Amino acid sequence: MILGLDVSTSITGYALLDGDKIILNGAWDLRNKRYFPDLYSKGSLINEQLKEVNASYQIKHVYIEEPFTFFRTGGSTGKTMAKLQAFNGIVSWLCRDIFDFNPTHISSAKARKLCGIKVPRGQKAKAVVLKFLLDSEPDFVIHYTRNGNPKPESYDKADSLVIAKAGTICERKS
Repeated sequence: MILGLDVSTSITGYALLDGDKIILNGAWDLRNKRYFPDLYSKGSLINEQLKEVNASYQIKHVYIEEPFTFFRTGGSTGKTMAKLQAFNGIVSWLCRDIFDFNPTHISSAKARKLCGIKVPRGQKAKAVVLKFLLDSEPDFVIHYTRNGNPKPESYDKADSLVIAKAGTICERKS
C-alpha cells in the first residue's frame, strides 16, 4: 500500500492506495488557531493520525509532495515558505519514525505528469486536478459548500491522491 501526503500547515491531504484501489482519502484540517497555535501542535495531530494509519494498514511506501522552493508573483512570502518547509520536514520525520523507512518526495508537477494531467497555460492547477479526478476516478468523492463550490479540503484530498497515484506508478517502474 502507498500513502500519499499533500502537506500544508492549513489542511493536509492524505490518500492510501492498494494498487489502483482507493482505501482512504481525506484531509486533516489544521486551520483552527485555538487548537493548533503552532507547528508542534499541528505535528502532534499528524503524528496521531499517521500512527492510526500504521496500526490499521501495511504501508509499504510513503510519497510526500515537495513544498514550493521558488518565488512567483502573487505567491507566498519567504516567511510562509519557510514555515511550510519546516512543517514538511516535521511530517517527513514523523513518517520516517512511524513507518520505519524514508518517505519519497515528489514534485506536484512530476506527479501530475506521471498521472497524465495536463494543466493548460493560465489555468489553476488545483482546479484542473480536481476536475480530472472527478471525471476519471469514480471512487473520488468531495463535498460542496451550500453555494455549490468544492469545500477547501477537496483540493488537498485531490493533490494527495495524485501524489499516491504517482507513487504507485514510480513503484511499478522500479
